[in-house]
Amino acid sequence: MIIYEIGTGYTSVPAKMGAATEIVVEELTKAFNNKSVKAEIIDIADGNRAPTELHIDEVNIPALFNSSDTSLGIVHKAKRVVYSINLAKKLKKVIRKSDNENKVILHFHNQYNLFFFYLLSSSKIRKKATIAYTVHSYIWHDEWKNIKKTIYLKYFQEVFAVKKADYVFVLNKNTEKSLIENIGCNRDKVYLVNNGVNTETYHPLSNEEIEKTKQKLGINNEKVFLQVGSVCDRKNQLGALKLLKPIFNNHKDYKYIYAGGIVSEDYKESILRYAKKNGMENQVVFLGELMPGKTLNEYYATADLFVFPSKSEGFSLVIIEAMAAGLPVIVNSALQFELSEECLTYSTKEEFSSIVEKLMSDEEFSASLRKKAREAVVDNYCWDKVADNYLNVLM
Repeated sequence: MIIYEIGTGYTSVPAKMGAATEIVVEELTKAFNNKSVKAEIIDIADGNRAPTELHIDEVNIPALFNSSDTSLGIVHKAKRVVYSINLAKKLKKVIRKSDNENKVILHFHNQYNLFFFYLLSSSKIRKKATIAYTVHSYIWHDEWKNIKKTIYLKYFQEVFAVKKADYVFVLNKNTEKSLIENIGCNRDKVYLVNNGVNTETYHPLSNEEIEKTKQKLGINNEKVFLQVGSVCDRKNQLGALKLLKPIFNNHKDYKYIYAGGIVSEDYKESILRYAKKNGMENQVVFLGELMPGKTLNEYYATADLFVFPSKSEGFSLVIIEAMAAGLPVIVNSALQFELSEECLTYSTKEEFSSIVEKLMSDEEFSASLRKKAREAVVDNYCWDKVADNYLNVLM
């Protein structure tokens, strides 16, 4: 058996930016190989690809589309289409060259990629491979009545993909429910498998390392509230500031530090305007895009709290990355995916404030939560366990 993990074409693998799906492709491939299961990556060509020992078969596209468009505008969509067309050609060659005695599994992670593969390949070719698809789209986590119109208008390719795939993997129960009850997917081919985290990359630092890192990052005696994710209304950085305002008004040594690619410049400006209007300008810091790995882990490990008021997620890697680094996490309870008990949730502003005040004032509680958060991630979200969950279905 050989598993081909299919890169989305958004940015190359390994990711040099906060690209969750690309991280999944890389880590899942590593985990399969560690289990002596042959796995390779098929991905967009990149002359400046980050160093990796993984085998990557590249798909060339015109130089015009070489950049990553974090705003997800028309260039991004055109790039996905062009890459998907060229990817389909590559996959047909891979299948034709494959040994008939070995099972070939194509594991897709993007609706464009699988849609165009079906569109541009024959049934004869497709019969030689098993098609697996993981639904990463955040839209599915909400109730069907709230998303039905958007699904059929903007995610019709994904509807097509999940109906056609041999196996469909989902990241939360709401997605599972919608695909089976509303889209009509066969219940027997839909499986709930969580994402994972590299617990060697994301880990706590010693007290000495933390002090050195704080000096390097320019963090003195401030309490740091960290948020990582694309800067947009869905990730709700403005909502984080509104939640933090009454706390920050009483603690001028507290800082909100956020990082991520800018999806909407207007939204970023609204964050700045709110901070200025409410006297929080000196307590808000934007870092831009942080490269996954060591740099990101340093921020996780030296912060005091990870704040995540996102309105909608499939399954957010940054939550379990932060927990793996031993950082307490507080998450909007409206998010539907499964979380360990060590991830704090809030429903109201009052609840949020109460949790934060306890964390900041009770060092024993905070230290205990850091330890439990790390342990919970190691036990439940390591890539070794995630890979087993996939292989239990695919083998």
